[in-house]
Amino acid sequence: MKTFTRSKRTRRLALTATCALIATGGTATLVATTAQATPTTPKATAAASGQTGPYLYLGWGSPPKATDVMSATGTTQFTMAFILSDGGCNPKWDGSRALTGGSDQSTINSIRSAGGDVTVSFGGWSGNKLGEKCSSASALAGAYQKVIDAYKLKSIDIDIEASEFENATVRQRVIDALKIVKQKNSGIKVYVTFGTTTSGPDSNGKDLVKRGATSGVDVDGWAVMPFDFGQGSVDMAAATKSAVDGLKNTVASAYGLSSDDAYRKVGFSSMNGKTDVAGETVTLDNFKSVVSYAKSHHLARVSFWSLNRDRKCGSGGDADACSGIDQGTYDFTKVLAGYTG
Repeated sequence: MKTFTRSKRTRRLALTATCALIATGGTATLVATTAQATPTTPKATAAASGQTGPYLYLGWGSPPKATDVMSATGTTQFTMAFILSDGGCNPKWDGSRALTGGSDQSTINSIRSAGGDVTVSFGGWSGNKLGEKCSSASALAGAYQKVIDAYKLKSIDIDIEASEFENATVRQRVIDALKIVKQKNSGIKVYVTFGTTTSGPDSNGKDLVKRGATSGVDVDGWAVMPFDFGQGSVDMAAATKSAVDGLKNTVASAYGLSSDDAYRKVGFSSMNGKTDVAGETVTLDNFKSVVSYAKSHHLARVSFWSLNRDRKCGSGGDADACSGIDQGTYDFTKVLAGYTG
């Protein structure tokens, strides 16, 4: 089996293979609290920066031309993945490609020239994470700031997974760094994305949200990844809604919000088609259902992994380059394109 260095939630496994979940472990003790955040609860009808936008990854999976996708679907937002550590506290695309001057920058420039914009995502499943390689919150905030400044970003996504997510010290470092980012960049949207159970965040996820609240960080959208549950064949639409409802409850409790306001501070990033786990498939009808659910609750962020996969597989299809289901090209992106919260 050909192996790639994956830097996203999807483990590098063929979809036809039997896949195993990577279990997160450990329950961290919440640090002493400081002033609790007073989050904003925007109710605007226009899509905010980062409120939508499928993940586009240029490292593999035959990435489509972004401007062609814009013309075909009407989408104007993209989530560009991933910024990782180059081995130290320095950000690079996938940990190896230069921050500016390469294909990532040219893609972003073309999106903006066509009237769109991007959210840049830090992290993913694989690779060296800045949250671990930067030794302090100020250093980590500085690494985030390099990317914000390089692209004059209006929004960022922290896709916190694997060892970065499982370590309580690192979770706090990420939260503290995001507080600095918020203070230094007026109006920037900050989204935090992490794994989930079918009923909502696990102990690490709950701890992360609580740390955000007690540290005074107004995260614009806490988003879960409702897939790879490892429970065999499940109703992925129902599981997604249940996971987001659980996240809403966690955020409402941590930040002292009403149910309605908490929904406006949460969201999800689905996976289109077959997931990494045998028995799980997010069908197009499933995705339409969860996007409709998102609209009814005015969720802060709705996305999916990935645009690279938003097409039917050909002969010997690659799991990184197609969804594994019968669909039209960019069908999932077309559903997502109209989402404005």
